Amino acid sequence: MLKRKLRYCKVSRIGMLLCIVLTAVTLTVVKNHNKTSYFTSGNLEIGEENPTSSVNCTKIIQDDLEAIQSAKLELLTVKHRRAPRLTENDYINMTKDCFSFTKNRKYVLYPITKEERDFPIAYSIVVHHKIDMLERLLRTIYMPHNYYCLHVDKKSSDSFVAAVKGIASCFENVFIASQLENVVYASWSRVQADLNCMTDLHHANAKWKYLINLCGMDFPIKTNREIVQMLKALKGENSLETEKMPAHKEVRWRKHYQVSANGIQKTELDKGPPPFEVQVFSGSAYFVLSRAFVKHVLENEKIQKFLEWSKDTYSPDEFLWATLQRLPEMPGSVPANSKYDVSDMNSIARTDASVLVFFFLIQQDRRICYRTCTEYRDPRLGSYFNSQFNFNSVGVVVQYIPDCFICVSI
Repeated sequence: MLKRKLRYCKVSRIGMLLCIVLTAVTLTVVKNHNKTSYFTSGNLEIGEENPTSSVNCTKIIQDDLEAIQSAKLELLTVKHRRAPRLTENDYINMTKDCFSFTKNRKYVLYPITKEERDFPIAYSIVVHHKIDMLERLLRTIYMPHNYYCLHVDKKSSDSFVAAVKGIASCFENVFIASQLENVVYASWSRVQADLNCMTDLHHANAKWKYLINLCGMDFPIKTNREIVQMLKALKGENSLETEKMPAHKEVRWRKHYQVSANGIQKTELDKGPPPFEVQVFSGSAYFVLSRAFVKHVLENEKIQKFLEWSKDTYSPDEFLWATLQRLPEMPGSVPANSKYDVSDMNSIARTDASVLVFFFLIQQDRRICYRTCTEYRDPRLGSYFNSQFNFNSVGVVVQYIPDCFICVSI
């Protein structure tokens, strides 16, 4: 009798464990199902057009000339100029509820394609003001498998810092740099800001392929998938401006500069030549770098000596990366011969005042200086750079653009 009771208890215990396991599995499936259905392509599409606005984003995507003209005219209205913008306090309050924030702001929380998921990108974004522009940039380039390091200038207001922290807190792959700089225009601190993010991204447990650096006023004219395809086409090489140094710019690194309360000042003290007889090239602060290149920058002793030599120069960000790109030991570099020069027009990071991947938003009285996204053409290039949609109007209201990007991405 006792043995039968023990066997019965044992069977009952097994049955109970099985019941618990099955319940847990069922709840997980339901949870995942609900999570996926919460963020379907239907949620990402542009909803009904705003009846109080003459901007019809759907028709703009379809290249409707009347809708484009209407969007231009709206920029001239008093109503548009006085339209309220989201403030730092707005973002502080919105990010207290991350679920609502990501849903209402329409962040893409799941990889759209396998190609994108298998090719994560890292971003270094240097910011100091205009929280609404930063959040709009992040919302447009955000993908859950990418990585985003935000360097917030030490001079930024407390409310701006709090707003950035609030936004970053809603995402596991968005973070503020562990070391922040007081960025002074044309000084080493601008380079150091990117180096700080480079270091954090390099040491993070992340498998990103390329690093792109931006400022908070940049904006993409390519979808994430298009950017991935452009980066894959590089096949491990880098893309950045690197050209022969103009004679009038050599003073920037032949003289010693120092930072004072009035900014960066030139002294009459001559600098020694670059270490290892490195030829200095001219370029831009912005780059597209392979992970192998970044690793070399952070760990190679020769490169560290060149970085140290560059610290007391003027605008080192405009020659440092361009010079490293011509060193034979750097992964993905190109030879120093002039036939390998890359102008700002040929770099996929930027093209002059506009960019192939990103363009710089110049905001003045709520107007956006905006070059054509789809059929951007420069007479110096003689070619077109096509995107999947067309914003021909110079000055399409920028708050509509992120939604359009979401639509063409899915």
